[in-house]
Amino acid sequence: MKKRMTNIVIMIIFISVISSIVTPVNATTISEIQEEKEKNEAQLNDINKQISGYKGAQADIGAEIEELDADMVSLLTDINLIEEEIGKKEEEIVQTQADYDAAVVTKDEQYESMKIRIKFMYEKGDTSYLQLFFESASIGDMLNKAEYVEALYEYDRKLLEEYQKTVEEVAALQAQLEEEKSELQTSQYELEDEQAYVEEILAKKQKEYENYDVMLAKAKQEAAAYTTKIKQETAQIKKLEEEEARRKAEEEARKKAEEEARKAAEETDGDGDQSDGDKNEGDKNDEDKSSEQETPKPSSSGSSKGQEIANFACKWVGNPYKAGGTSLTNGADCSGFVWAVYNNFGISLPRSSYAQSSVGKAVSYSEAQPGDIIYYGGHVGIYIGNGEIVHASTERTGIRKASATYRSIITIRRVI
Repeated sequence: MKKRMTNIVIMIIFISVISSIVTPVNATTISEIQEEKEKNEAQLNDINKQISGYKGAQADIGAEIEELDADMVSLLTDINLIEEEIGKKEEEIVQTQADYDAAVVTKDEQYESMKIRIKFMYEKGDTSYLQLFFESASIGDMLNKAEYVEALYEYDRKLLEEYQKTVEEVAALQAQLEEEKSELQTSQYELEDEQAYVEEILAKKQKEYENYDVMLAKAKQEAAAYTTKIKQETAQIKKLEEEEARRKAEEEARKKAEEEARKAAEETDGDGDQSDGDKNEGDKNDEDKSSEQETPKPSSSGSSKGQEIANFACKWVGNPYKAGGTSLTNGADCSGFVWAVYNNFGISLPRSSYAQSSVGKAVSYSEAQPGDIIYYGGHVGIYIGNGEIVHASTERTGIRKASATYRSIITIRRVI
């Protein structure tokens, strides 16, 4: 639909341009037509320069559109990867929740069983203990029974502690998974914001590209119109020159005939008519000069600085995470944190995590050095060595250290 509208606009422009430029040549003399032709040639030259400029600008925009298309593919790929990771985390959370529920049930059952046994042992009070003494065959037997009761109690207590520990471990794992999911969702939101921004810029660039289509069409049609007019003027000049040559030839033939007649008369009339011959000769010279006057004339590696950056970044561990923030003290998001750290060393970086994924040069994980930027897809951190990064993680955890491979690494960038 947009292409059709563009074609309609171009057609309207074509009609208006042709009607405004291609008009009949009103000049009558060769010099007048030549002057008009030179003006039109100058206009055509200017329009051709415009066309060249439009083509160059449109080619630049076309290159930008290709880059934006590539960025969009990259962003969508990263978003898909994050969505897959979120799906896996959700499955792990569901399984962990089931394990947690089962552990709690087992712990509660063990606790109830222990309470029943304790209640059974103590509900009769001292009588039960007296019975234990009286029914024992000997002191040794009584001590054995007492040790059995104590061992049973100790078994229940240890078993209950083990279940309690299991419940706590599963709860901690669940909290960790929830945190990782939260961080992935934050990365997804950042990438989706970046995607929206790229889509907006892409739409503007595509509109600019289409505008250049219209401008180029108009300029080309103007050039065609001026070319047509110049051809008309050239043809008219040629026609006038041919007419002038024919007239001159006729005039010369007439003069030649007159000259021959004059000579014949001189032979018969003597010298009396000589003066007339001279006069005619003078007239001929004047006419030749007049004829001559009317004829127009042609008129372009890991460095100490990287370690300093890593050490400086670690100073802010424990400070808050803040979406859209760039403050190392009051709060920053992942890319804002990296931006602020590097900015402290006078190094300018793009603001978004996606843009930071293409700065500097790419290095492999085995080559990673302190100060390198690690991009995970919608999330960035600063490598600090020993397989660790420091990054602004989530609102709950803030700026913290983590394993560099805690998520799938998309790229590692070295800026210094």
